[in-house]
Amino acid sequence: LEVADEGVGIETADLPHVTDPFFTTRRERGGTGLGLSVSARIVKEHDGRIDITSTPGRGTTVRVILPIVDEEKAS
Repeated sequence: LEVADEGVGIETADLPHVTDPFFTTRRERGGTGLGLSVSARIVKEHDGRIDITSTPGRGTTVRVILPIVDEEKAS
């Protein structure tokens, strides 16, 4: 799954921290810093990963990569 926007982007220094619990740059607007942290944990529990790329002033792309499950082996 890939989602992209054309928003303000994420500062380069902040990008490695966006999935850290309680990391937010929007606390004054009500951000708790838990959304991406919880999402990343759920994806990781399913053996997947979240890749985030961003260019300040141009936008952000988030990719959720999940493995294909072999139904016969999963049973």
